[in-house]
Amino acid sequence: MDAFYASCELLRYPQLKGLPVVIGGGRRKEDDLLSKLQAAYPEGDWTEDNFTDRLGEIPVDFFPRIEGYTGRGVITTATYAARQFGVGSAMGLMKAAKLCPQAVLLPVDFERYRHFSRTFKSIITEIAPVMQDRGVDEVYIDFTEVPGGQREGGRVLARLIQKSIFDATGLTCSIGVAPNKLIAKMASEFNKPKGISIVHEADLQTLIWPLACRKINGVGPKADEKLKGFGIHTIGELAAREQHWLIENFGKSYGAWLHEAAWGRDDRPVETESEPVSMSRETTFERDLHAVRDREELGAVFTRLCEQVAADLQRKGYEGKTIGIKLRYDNFQAVTRDQSLTDYTADAKRIRQVAGQCLKRVDLTRRLRLLGVRVGTLVKAGTAAPTDKGYIATEETPHEQTELLFPDD
Repeated sequence: MDAFYASCELLRYPQLKGLPVVIGGGRRKEDDLLSKLQAAYPEGDWTEDNFTDRLGEIPVDFFPRIEGYTGRGVITTATYAARQFGVGSAMGLMKAAKLCPQAVLLPVDFERYRHFSRTFKSIITEIAPVMQDRGVDEVYIDFTEVPGGQREGGRVLARLIQKSIFDATGLTCSIGVAPNKLIAKMASEFNKPKGISIVHEADLQTLIWPLACRKINGVGPKADEKLKGFGIHTIGELAAREQHWLIENFGKSYGAWLHEAAWGRDDRPVETESEPVSMSRETTFERDLHAVRDREELGAVFTRLCEQVAADLQRKGYEGKTIGIKLRYDNFQAVTRDQSLTDYTADAKRIRQVAGQCLKRVDLTRRLRLLGVRVGTLVKAGTAAPTDKGYIATEETPHEQTELLFPDD
């Protein structure tokens, strides 16, 4: 999907189309916008009753700008007008404010995005039922057996999918068509927004090899830097290296995979049924918090994260037996700890209790900028045999702490 979160917001606020808009920061506070409108129009033009129906009429000047933003918020997505200024996903809002101060800042509304996600995926499966879910805004489709799917190399089917999604939702998407998932993923980025890109096996050298290695899904920033250290910047340069050399320098598994990826080889099937490995929730604080001085605030956040993870598990019908925490200190150093149970759970109180035990094994004398809770080793709820034991004690690495930050009561 094209700039998915932002596009969902532009359906609600069409007056912002064509403007730089970023989505991020705190949760929606529409009451603030309504109060501003009521103050500007005291004659009663704007009320709680008509506000929702008149969202498209809100003057552009009433929307908050990113200029002068202070805090720890991170951008989830940005419109293409904002991206022209170098603003992009996962960028801090303060940095974005320097690059594009005039951008409109809208908070996230995950419930709305999930609604549109379910809608566009149901439309796709009606046309091409072999679909692999890849998150809220992306899917893989195998249309080998779809009647007429091969017409014009798949372009006819791609246009049908685009039109069907747009007619039902008003949202646009970009589609990459290729012999496998690896190349299709790259191709989907070629002509955003609203693009259709078709890559055949014979196009590997002309369309894929000139691209930067980072364009391969699976080559992260660390691997990319290491490749650049060897003078390898493009996929073509990567393909020129012998497989044994890549294995010697990047390990047996990853080195072999790099060689296959550079040559456009990928035999992974489109999996219609995939099980999640873990579920997690985390939050970055607006200011660094201290375990003692901000104990009450941190405790409330910790409890909320555990409850959110538990709700996610219960809603999707899973239980887990590995419970862990993630911290990021004020110097950006991240640490994780986890603990394995002998049985499975999706209970918020239980998750909080075990996660609290994990917190005993980290340094809580330093200020924190992020806190997260994770539940892994998942199974479908009710499918695991019950046991009598509570959890398997892990090796303790206690730190000198005056009091436990989050008591496991």
